[in-house]
Amino acid sequence: MAKSKIEWTENTWNPVTGCTKISDGCKNCYAAVMAQRLKLMGNKKYVNGFEVALHEYCLIDPLKWKKPSLIFVNSMSDLFHEDIPLEFIQKIFGIMNKASWHTFQVLTKRAERLAELAPYLTWSPNIWQGVTVESDQYKKRIDSLRKVDAKVRFISFEPLIDEVKSLDLTGIDWAIVGGESGLKARRIDLEWVLSIKNDCDHQGVSFYFKQWGGINKKKNGRLLLGQTWDAMPEIGAK
Repeated sequence: MAKSKIEWTENTWNPVTGCTKISDGCKNCYAAVMAQRLKLMGNKKYVNGFEVALHEYCLIDPLKWKKPSLIFVNSMSDLFHEDIPLEFIQKIFGIMNKASWHTFQVLTKRAERLAELAPYLTWSPNIWQGVTVESDQYKKRIDSLRKVDAKVRFISFEPLIDEVKSLDLTGIDWAIVGGESGLKARRIDLEWVLSIKNDCDHQGVSFYFKQWGGINKKKNGRLLLGQTWDAMPEIGAK
């Protein structure tokens, strides 16, 4: 387990590392840059850089962590990447099912494969499933997410690189919005953020504003309309 700096989680667990770029939001992938850095540091998980790699030896780690925690699964990969066999995904889900005292957050851009494999997975109440929607072009991922029998379904609008119009949030519990960070960060517009917030407000969806991002994300902060917005689904509810 690694302590996470991501605001909406507490820790990360990476039984898989590595990925390939699939859509516009992947252009400046933080994980790809970090993987190369970790490779140079001699981290054994990243011997092959950002190539997809399965790490069987760390599968049972969450069972050893006794303090209940919010855990982001595969922060350095995508659990529904086409190179990850269903059998290995089922092993990961088996651990999440057993570690019922934790809450696991899974996020993917591969929403179609998620919907395809979801019936073969056990969706215990402690598993939250999300999809990334970085612009209006990828809104169809939400339809795939709705097919998943997860207790909590969420959308990460990060990096938000364009407007997302007329959101239907039926069946969605939580929305995270954030701008891209780093030297090559693309802009985020206030109106794009407010549009999503308004849709969340009108449809009863928890709204979380993560950051404005940019080259200096710490300086730009995460205030929206003069305050922070940290709403999340209740852990252990239902």
